[in-house]
Amino acid sequence: MAKSTYISEHLTEKQIALLKYLDDYEILYFKLSDLVSRLPKSQIHNVNELVENLYQKGLLNRIERGVYAKSTYNNIHALATFFNKNSTIAYWSALHLHGLTERFPNTVFVKTTNRKRNTEILGVPVKFVTVKENKQLGIIKEGYGDDAFNLTDVEMTIVDCFDQPRYAGDFEDLISAFAQARLTNRRLIEYTKAYQNTALTKRLGYLAELFHTEALHSFIQYAQKQVNNKYNLIDAGGIEEGQFVSRWKIRLNVSEEKILEMAQNPY
Repeated sequence: MAKSTYISEHLTEKQIALLKYLDDYEILYFKLSDLVSRLPKSQIHNVNELVENLYQKGLLNRIERGVYAKSTYNNIHALATFFNKNSTIAYWSALHLHGLTERFPNTVFVKTTNRKRNTEILGVPVKFVTVKENKQLGIIKEGYGDDAFNLTDVEMTIVDCFDQPRYAGDFEDLISAFAQARLTNRRLIEYTKAYQNTALTKRLGYLAELFHTEALHSFIQYAQKQVNNKYNLIDAGGIEEGQFVSRWKIRLNVSEEKILEMAQNPY
């Protein structure tokens, strides 16, 4: 807060007028710079001071410098994707929103093409994972109006989580999610092709053959064509041990029996 900002003891007419404007236009959150450009000329004077007063009185929350939300608004997903362009709720957060895990992530995971420092929004940790443009696809809208936010679709969520398992809970969660998910051949092929990650494609191909042989027949055929001569662990974060599966050039450092067991116990 600037030293010159005057904080009134009570709500003034101008502060009440600004609150009414936010209500009338159903503005749940805003950037200060955008608000100035939207307000009628009669209300532009001292907008910074008005907003600071409403923040000090607990009627607005400061999300970050220059970004505010009404004190009654707490959709972290919408706020986290609002103030950083090209941002999408992804990884473990998306798994939970799609109903593929009941384990609630204490951190909100956001995939973005714009580098952004991790932060907290209303006391909730937000992790920004920076990716290249080719990995920012498979995006759907969740919610309506200003309450909407970008979310990775089911297939993209699965691909992302196997690509970056450290942001996806644990291996058992991923196996359970893959076994439950209703997946399409076209999207899995499109997304794995965009990622250009052979190990990822082989892992998903092996699991598709294990859990969705008929439904994902086309993807399995595609994935088979990507198999190279290098063996990769089925659990990328595990140790080098276990059975070798020559068809997929996958090493089962988690046994197939255990993987099937994981799928039978979704939570």
